[in-house]
Amino acid sequence: MITTAFKPNRDIQSDTPRLLPRTWTLEHFRTAVDADGFALFWRNSILVTLTAVLLALVVALGASFAVARMRWRGRRQFMLLVFIAQMAPWEALIIPVYIISRDTGMLDRLPTLTLVYFMMTLPFTIVVLRGFIAAIPPELEEAAQVDGCTRRHAFRHITFPLLAPGLMATSLFGYITAWNEFAYANFLIIKQQDSRTLPVWLSSFQNVFGTDWGATMAASTLFALPALVVFLLLQRHVTSGFAAGAVKG
Repeated sequence: MITTAFKPNRDIQSDTPRLLPRTWTLEHFRTAVDADGFALFWRNSILVTLTAVLLALVVALGASFAVARMRWRGRRQFMLLVFIAQMAPWEALIIPVYIISRDTGMLDRLPTLTLVYFMMTLPFTIVVLRGFIAAIPPELEEAAQVDGCTRRHAFRHITFPLLAPGLMATSLFGYITAWNEFAYANFLIIKQQDSRTLPVWLSSFQNVFGTDWGATMAASTLFALPALVVFLLLQRHVTSGFAAGAVKG
């Protein structure tokens, strides 16, 4: 993908493909950046992705703490439903989600995509954070409460700082899931072109005359860069977060 983005068209369409281009060009990147809606679709994707991830973290943090620390009737059944939601293929729900969005007047709106991405990332976030909280000794919170802290302050000042690797791991997973999602963005945003996201924008380089592979590869490279940079910066915390979250179930 990256090397093709720097190849001139004659090398891309050559009968003898080469891994590295004979001559390097930035023309495809200029075509991608100058395409209609480039900045607007970037803004839409960032807005939808960050909002969905933040909502999932807030809701999952409370749910996972309740499951890991509290004893209440239906706790096991609740986690079973969460696991079922995690295993369900989201592609099978496109038609029901479309009908609900149509009947409630939520088609062609970014908040609809935000809610869908929030629901897609929430089960996994609850599962991982629940295991991570269970791995933190509850005696730390109890000691803080003995010293005069309320349960809420004990969680905020003692447990929450220890959850940083788990929060990074789940937020990165949610970010990549929402950032790359195409099917719902394509089916729920039909008329309002200004509400589309980057995965749908990538398909704009294909028309009745064929596909501009150079511009497509350049746009795909630009599209993949944010997720790649974030992962490289957080990979150590992400690895430790997933490992710690899997210690206890």
